[in-house]
Amino acid sequence: MHVSRLVAIGDSFTEGYGDVVAGSDAVRGWADLAAVGLATAQGEAIEYANLAVRGRKLAPILDEQLDAAIALRPSHLSINGGGNDILRPRVTIDWVSGQLEAAVHRILDAGIVPVMVSGANPSAVMAGGAVMLRRGDALRDAVRSWADALDVPFVDNWTDVELQHGRFWTDDRLHLNAAGHARAATTFLHALGYDAPEAWEDLVPATTAEGRRDAVYYRTHVLPWIGRRLTGRSSGDGRTAKIALPVEVEPLA
Repeated sequence: MHVSRLVAIGDSFTEGYGDVVAGSDAVRGWADLAAVGLATAQGEAIEYANLAVRGRKLAPILDEQLDAAIALRPSHLSINGGGNDILRPRVTIDWVSGQLEAAVHRILDAGIVPVMVSGANPSAVMAGGAVMLRRGDALRDAVRSWADALDVPFVDNWTDVELQHGRFWTDDRLHLNAAGHARAATTFLHALGYDAPEAWEDLVPATTAEGRRDAVYYRTHVLPWIGRRLTGRSSGDGRTAKIALPVEVEPLA
């Protein structure tokens, strides 16, 4: 499946939160890695944009990013969303799945190949994991059903048992670290029929979710998250698209 221009939309997962570029505040993530992997596998540069914004629920993702992504006329458009929705107390899985399916139909109608990407499953390492697992399983099954019916590529990170291990997660237990993003990028490439560069196996995370869920964890990560929910704030407030216009991504030497 040849990819000439890839555009990605979504939330912190697609933005690359948790995979911090050394010596900066910038993040990399699976989508950036996948763009490099595609260029390398195909032996030629591709164009790439990433409109994702951390903290976004599904409705803002579709309202703010989908039209802009389609307007960039990509050959392939990756879409992920709903992870922040299923963290909320009240959510309808049918609504989340239905919104994603409608978005995929819009992408298909525009003559673009949609690539559905599920988020990774943090339920084994996070607080309140049982609820997350139940909702995530239901959303994954719903999306898998219509994605298969539409013959749309589906990158299934959710059921990757290896990726559920603590060594792939940051210490907030909600976001993948560098090694986790590299694994998700590899899964993305496999879904499109490509192998990943071997160098990705050398990525070593600076922090992981291994260890106790102690008071520091709750004070540093859980309580601020609850505070944002109670006040209607988001970690992405004031942020804009990561890469708003396509850039050229060269193959690895």
